[in-house]
Amino acid sequence: MIRCDALIVGGGPAGLAAAIALRQKGLDVLVADALRPPIDKACGEGLMPDAKKDLAALGIAGYDGAPFEGIAFLSGRHQAAAPFNHGSGIGIRRLQLHLLLVERCQELGVRLAWGTRVRLVEKQPVTLDGEPCNHRYTIGADGQSSRVRLTMGLGEGKILSRRFGTRCHYRVQPWSCMVEVHWGDLGQAYITPVGREEICVATIARSPAVRMQAVLAGLPALRARLEGATELSTVRGAQTTTRKLRRVTAGNVALTGDASGSADAITGEGIGLSFRQALLLAEAIAVDNLAIYEAGHPIIQRMPHLMSRLMLRMDSWPWLRDRAMGLLSAQPQLFAHLLAVHLGERSVGDFLLRDAPALGLRLLALERGT
Repeated sequence: MIRCDALIVGGGPAGLAAAIALRQKGLDVLVADALRPPIDKACGEGLMPDAKKDLAALGIAGYDGAPFEGIAFLSGRHQAAAPFNHGSGIGIRRLQLHLLLVERCQELGVRLAWGTRVRLVEKQPVTLDGEPCNHRYTIGADGQSSRVRLTMGLGEGKILSRRFGTRCHYRVQPWSCMVEVHWGDLGQAYITPVGREEICVATIARSPAVRMQAVLAGLPALRARLEGATELSTVRGAQTTTRKLRRVTAGNVALTGDASGSADAITGEGIGLSFRQALLLAEAIAVDNLAIYEAGHPIIQRMPHLMSRLMLRMDSWPWLRDRAMGLLSAQPQLFAHLLAVHLGERSVGDFLLRDAPALGLRLLALERGT
């Protein structure tokens, strides 16, 4: 019989991050996944400064990538940009990030069972390729369609949004030191530098029928930047959701990553959420108290969910987007303050206390056309 302290179902970044965090606490960890590395997924490939900090806490630093210094929103004639207050972000290919996590697992002695089928049946022992596995904790890190979540009855909750993303890489020198988010009528395109001569282009749209080229066609300034650029990868797609669950633990089972709920990809916090959840989960399991993780998980998700709701309103309502972008363009400090709130450097309460009055007056002036 296979034995371990923690069995992690899913070998993507969320599962590997959880394995690293648990192993750093001294647990015997086994990761099982039906796929084999490298495991890719369509994403924006940018790590925000807080995600870099959490990755360092997992023992991973000094890796190659393309730094970026802030975030810029562009919509028609309006543009708003703000630098990070503390540190920089970094663009890194998903495959490279996965390899770094795998290498860190190997360095720590995490057992990795690639190409392994995990059988999950309620009230029956978990088996790996037909062999029973005796373990103290089951960690579901198997993505948005998590079998662990469904098997353990943790699927109760709601999907707040569902959109569809595509990703492609281009050989072109990055023209900005920031991640750019371009807003169009069909969706958004966000541009992340991932190398000296390479960028990642990701688009998100409300309809699965809208392809990347259709989104780019409505963004003439960006389309001109990409004209003649060589595609370095095939277009890859994925669904992005904002999902909130009522619970993320049951007995000795815990969910992490997209299996535990998610925020729309436009927030840029998907990977960062996984790292923070992994560190919290390890703290809880180290003292055999998953209630700590259950209580802290919603706090980790709170701000990304709030920001995704705000930005999805801008996506759905063009009139709101135009007014919001006009305001942020005219008052760049407001955009900087919002970015600080998004990164957890300022509280929502502090923002409302200090900036809401001026924001309300400015919106009223826009309403009156002054």
